[in-house]
Amino acid sequence: MVGGGQLARMSAPAAARLGVGLRLLAERGDDSAAQVVVDTVLGAPDDPAALAELARGCAVVTFDHEHVPQAQLATLAAAGVVLRPGATALAHAQDKGLMRRRLAGLGVPVPGWAPLARLEDLPAVGDALGWPLVVKTTRGGYDGRGVTVVGDAADTAVVAGWLASGAELLAEAYVDFGRELAVQVARSPSGQAAVYPVVQTVQVDGICREVYAPAPDLDEEVALAAQGLALQVSAALDCVGLLTVEMFQTEDGVVVNELAMRPHNSGHWSLEGAVTDQFEQHLRAVLDLPLGSPRTTAPATVMVNVLGGDDPALYPALLHVLARDPEVHVHLYGKTVRPGRKVGHVTVVGDDHADLVARARHAADFLAGDIDE
Repeated sequence: MVGGGQLARMSAPAAARLGVGLRLLAERGDDSAAQVVVDTVLGAPDDPAALAELARGCAVVTFDHEHVPQAQLATLAAAGVVLRPGATALAHAQDKGLMRRRLAGLGVPVPGWAPLARLEDLPAVGDALGWPLVVKTTRGGYDGRGVTVVGDAADTAVVAGWLASGAELLAEAYVDFGRELAVQVARSPSGQAAVYPVVQTVQVDGICREVYAPAPDLDEEVALAAQGLALQVSAALDCVGLLTVEMFQTEDGVVVNELAMRPHNSGHWSLEGAVTDQFEQHLRAVLDLPLGSPRTTAPATVMVNVLGGDDPALYPALLHVLARDPEVHVHLYGKTVRPGRKVGHVTVVGDDHADLVARARHAADFLAGDIDE
């Protein structure tokens, strides 16, 4: 697995359950996953020598992020390395412009969009798509980075800075949505597919804060349509492994926003809330093993991310959280605490959504140092 973050860290127990050897490419020895996986190669994801060392003797190479350049992926493929997802599929998660063109060509509902190559094109693009505009860098953005809302043609500072840095930009119509949803699909080389329930994600300042599984009070027709779109996209892009499709729910249905071809924050709930969690499912898929059941284990699951605060001492707070509510599941990532950084998550399963939200929020807030009792 290329990447040493928390997604790789949470894949390690799944690999152990399946009896699968897991090797990582991590940039540092203290990366989240490198702390728990013995077989770790140190190197950058764009270093051909490090990638070759990672791949040596492995049956499959997969990813916990999308940041391996296409040139390096092509070199690995040419050397006979099995990449899942493959480079062609992964390109759609790496390049938002390519993703928008492909999805629009498939007839998948997406926001109105246009490339934005020059600052002087901003007024015309905004007039065509409507103000405000959402402007994104086509590569590299995550957790709200690389995304800005432009109010009018005079609001140019962020866009001008990105263009001056050489970034490629995409402008999109601002979608008036009721809430954000996500669907995960696992697909194997044999063509077997399994789709998880539609979940609701709660974003604050571009960062996922909470996930509700299944999405509360979601009309069955909307849920089936969202799952159908995710299955369609996974097959059309020949994605092997997990595909996460992030969507907006509007009055007219769902609109696809983003794609990720790996385990994803919106699927952490599945560790306790599904028969087969997303990490095991991804490994099963890329290894062409029979897929596990995505069925839920309880009527409701709530996940809340733990974001770093000013106090780096997570583990004393953990004692309170575990003692106060023994049914809360806490996952800490072994990461250096910085304000706003994802350093863990908590999940609670049960049958009373409001109760689960309150308990999960309390645990996450206490770990982050936002409350003291």
